Order: sequence, then structure tokens, then C-alpha cells
Amino acid sequence: MAAVLADVEGSALSQAEKAMLRFVDKVNHDSPAMTAADMEPLREVGWDDGAIYYAITVCALFNFYNRWIDAAGVHALSDEAHRAGGKRSAAVGYVRK
Repeated sequence: MAAVLADVEGSALSQAEKAMLRFVDKVNHDSPAMTAADMEPLREVGWDDGAIYYAITVCALFNFYNRWIDAAGVHALSDEAHRAGGKRSAAVGYVRK
């Protein structure tokens, strides 16, 4: 993860994953400038409309959550709580059953 955060393009991710991260970066930082043409590189490396829609939705939801938390004054989790959450997500994913 640290290598990807430090250098997406030089990381060991597939070209499809790198394309999706470039796309999500634009969604996150310059969404008003997005056009249908921004999706073409994703389709060229095998992503379908469902995956693109899901990526946009996840990006938008995390932006919403972060802004809500910041504005509502919710306190950050401790390092220990983050580690526990990471272990839980790795074991069972994000979906609670």
C-alpha cells in the first residue's frame, strides 16, 4: 500500500488498476471537468460501466463521509482502533451480515 501511495505509476499494480486510480483521482480533485472521454481509458483496459459507476460511488461516498465527520467534529480513531478495523475489514469485508 505504501508503495502505491508513494508512486502509483511505478507500483506493481496492473495497468487496469493504475487507470482506475488515475480516474478516481480526477473524480476526487476535478469532478466538474469530467467528461465521457475520461471513461474511455478504463474501458480500453477492461473495466465495464458497472465497475466505473462503483468507483465513482465509492469516491463520492468517502468524500461525503470525510466532510460530514470534519464538520460534525467527530474525533479521529486511535491507531489501535484503525488496526482493529483493518483486521475486521480484511477478514469479513465492508459488508456487515
